[in-house]
Amino acid sequence: MRIFFDSKLLLLMFSCFYSAVSSSLYSSSCQLQEQFNLNGMHKTGDVILGGLFVINFFSADPDLTFTSESQLPTCYGFNIIGFRQAQTMAFAIDEINRNSNLLPNVTLGYSLHDNCLQLRFGFPAALTLISGQEEQVTLEQSCVGTPPVLGIVGDSTSSNSIAISTVLGLYRVPLVSYFATCSCLSDGQKFPSFFRTIPSDAFQVNAMIQILKHFGWTWAGLLISDDDYGVHAARSFHSDLGPAGGGCLAYTEILPWGDNPAELRRIVDVMRKSTARVVIVFAHKSHMMNLMKEVVKQNVTGLQWMASEALSSVDVLQAPHFMPYLGGTLGISIRRGEIPGLRDFLLQIRPELHHSNTDGNSMVNQFWEHTFKCRFAPPPAGWVEAGGELCTGQEVIENVETELFDVSNLRPEYNVYKAVYALAYALDDMLQCEPGRGPFSNNTCAHLQRLEPWQLVYYLEKVNFTTSFGDQVSFDENGDALPIYDIMNWVWLPDGRTKVHRVGEVKRSAFKGEELTLDEDKIFWNFKSKQPPRSVCSESCPPGTRMVRKKGEPECCFDCVPCSEGKISNTTDSMECTSCPEDFWSSPQRDHCVPKKTEFLSYHEPLGICLTTTSLLGTFICVVVLGIFIHHHSTPIVRANNSELSFLLLVSIKLCFLCSLLFIGRPRLWTCQLRHAAFGISFVLCVSCILVKTMVVLAVFRASKPGGESSLKWFGAVQQRGTVLVLTSVQAAICTVWLVSASPVPYENTQYHSDKIVYECVVGSTVGFAVLLGYIGLLAVLSFVLAFLAKNLPDSFNEAKLITFSMLIFCAVWVAFVPAYISSPGKYADAVEVFAILASSFGLLVALFGPKCYIIMLRPERNTKKAVMGRCTTK
Repeated sequence: MRIFFDSKLLLLMFSCFYSAVSSSLYSSSCQLQEQFNLNGMHKTGDVILGGLFVINFFSADPDLTFTSESQLPTCYGFNIIGFRQAQTMAFAIDEINRNSNLLPNVTLGYSLHDNCLQLRFGFPAALTLISGQEEQVTLEQSCVGTPPVLGIVGDSTSSNSIAISTVLGLYRVPLVSYFATCSCLSDGQKFPSFFRTIPSDAFQVNAMIQILKHFGWTWAGLLISDDDYGVHAARSFHSDLGPAGGGCLAYTEILPWGDNPAELRRIVDVMRKSTARVVIVFAHKSHMMNLMKEVVKQNVTGLQWMASEALSSVDVLQAPHFMPYLGGTLGISIRRGEIPGLRDFLLQIRPELHHSNTDGNSMVNQFWEHTFKCRFAPPPAGWVEAGGELCTGQEVIENVETELFDVSNLRPEYNVYKAVYALAYALDDMLQCEPGRGPFSNNTCAHLQRLEPWQLVYYLEKVNFTTSFGDQVSFDENGDALPIYDIMNWVWLPDGRTKVHRVGEVKRSAFKGEELTLDEDKIFWNFKSKQPPRSVCSESCPPGTRMVRKKGEPECCFDCVPCSEGKISNTTDSMECTSCPEDFWSSPQRDHCVPKKTEFLSYHEPLGICLTTTSLLGTFICVVVLGIFIHHHSTPIVRANNSELSFLLLVSIKLCFLCSLLFIGRPRLWTCQLRHAAFGISFVLCVSCILVKTMVVLAVFRASKPGGESSLKWFGAVQQRGTVLVLTSVQAAICTVWLVSASPVPYENTQYHSDKIVYECVVGSTVGFAVLLGYIGLLAVLSFVLAFLAKNLPDSFNEAKLITFSMLIFCAVWVAFVPAYISSPGKYADAVEVFAILASSFGLLVALFGPKCYIIMLRPERNTKKAVMGRCTTK
């Protein structure tokens, strides 16, 4: 609520009050400095409760003065709603007095004052209530007795309540407000005796945030009034909206007091250009009226308005010409309650014909004048509206249409009703205290004849009751009651009329926390789609992306960036992408992890099928050649140059073809260990046979020369077998040492491809593998050199030419293999090695046995001893 007080004025009034009290320290009596008389309503009782209400809106006196009775400050602009609130307090006290179960044998009275909506009247009225109006008080040695009022219901505004409670708190006089909502009042240190039955703005902000969350509105504008009401609300929104609601404010604008066209034009222009479709207003009727004039002028439609409790029930804003803009507004409203019997009580109101300002019900007389447009004679002092005919007091109130009797929508009145009952229940609990078991010093209790306001504060903090309407009332450590709000919706009917109806509630309970209940089917949306609007700065980021905040903009404004490879996000609006486990990879949509693809040289893929087929074909050819040689084992071309070595060479080549199959298929421990060993031994056996054959050719040539016969004795059949065995055993020993010391093992390689697991065999020991290949290469080079030296021998020994050619192919293949193997990743390294094995094996098979098979099968006439020895010529 708007703050409006002068610090000098407040100091002056408090000084007067303080001087009157402090003078008692030096004299036996207190002298009232000045009297303060204003419109009021009073009733005597054992215990008096005070009340401050807005009976009039305006003051005709610019300066506050404590005057004589003949010169009272004047107020005008009678407020029917404020008068009904005051009558509600009178009704509640009357109802309590008639209740034998609550405060039995105790009669409550009241003293109600008009604050004219201004602190300069409300503050002295509160001081008058707690100090009394006696002109002189004689003091005994000790101050005893009950003060004039034990507690006050009021004030209606936050600013007034702040000022009044600051002073009353010094004396622990309870002030129970029914309409002050500023969250700043929830400070038990500053305001130790302040309580309220209306929720604070902090909860009102939370209630609005709950609605924003419910409809997914994360981008909204905020308009506030330039006072405690608006400033504290804005502060709560800025601190709570982000973490609690996941939303942001597109703009925060302060509405000016009075008519400021330039500023209002600028604010509406901001609203029109903003992408926020939701506008929250924490202001007063006067602010909103000025703003709506500019909204209509600029024709700014398509906005979803949210109104605070100060605006949600303002009738003038629900005029037909505003509905194209404000239709569908969602408003936070004070809880509506039902007070049975209140209407009958109001119908019994009657004026006092002999009016007195210091005692009586001048409020009722003013209401009577306002309603019947008459005046009492003489006119009551304190207001300026008297005029017309004389009032008789016999006018029939039932025949008058007045808002006073409309009890269908009791909201502030219901809070007044709860405030009075809170004081009554606290007083009842205090008077039911058992002597010797009290909460005060020495276990004492309070006594009716010597009640102290601070004692009532103690019991107010612990009060807990349920109204006849079913609402629980209790106060927390800050004096706030359990909050509850109704959610209202402004419906624009087809015939142009406007209806405001309840569509839900938001409340906080002691056990369930904050609860929002909405009946969405009852909500009127002022849009063509008849659906709630979208109000976001950036659309939600789908799974598979993450939010990246836009530089220099609120956190609700962001870009959606796809997760990088290997990371996922499986929720909407994810802040971070999470990495997949080691054996998993992100799906193409980056919204879940899938097992990584496995890669190895498989029998089922085309490359594996081709290599397997080639290997089996080479093996089959070896078997066929071996069969031919066995069938023609007695022919000269088979028997020439040690047929036994030829058979052994064929078997070793066949083993070379077969060992290539160990490189195809998913690597296992046994295949990794066996593949290189089988490859190394098979090829050493093959090359050893070729080497021995070459050495035999050279030995035969040397033996054919004079004096060289002795050289053949070193190359007999036994020596040839032994040489092959020894050379092969060396390779077997190399393989054994390698397997024992650092055996090849299967390995899941993820370095080649992040989204694949490449199954391969790591050699274990690079030295062992290098020695194995080096030994094969050494024998191959030696065979090639010897064969090359023997290639120009007479035709009788022309097998050396075949050996030279075969070893040339063999060496060329394996020299090319090394760089190709090193540069090939994953399964392609195995494919390169298999290709080298097959290529070199086919080279040896074709070069060494192709010409012989050609002669055996197609030129049998050349398969004679003479032809083989070169002693005949065949065309």
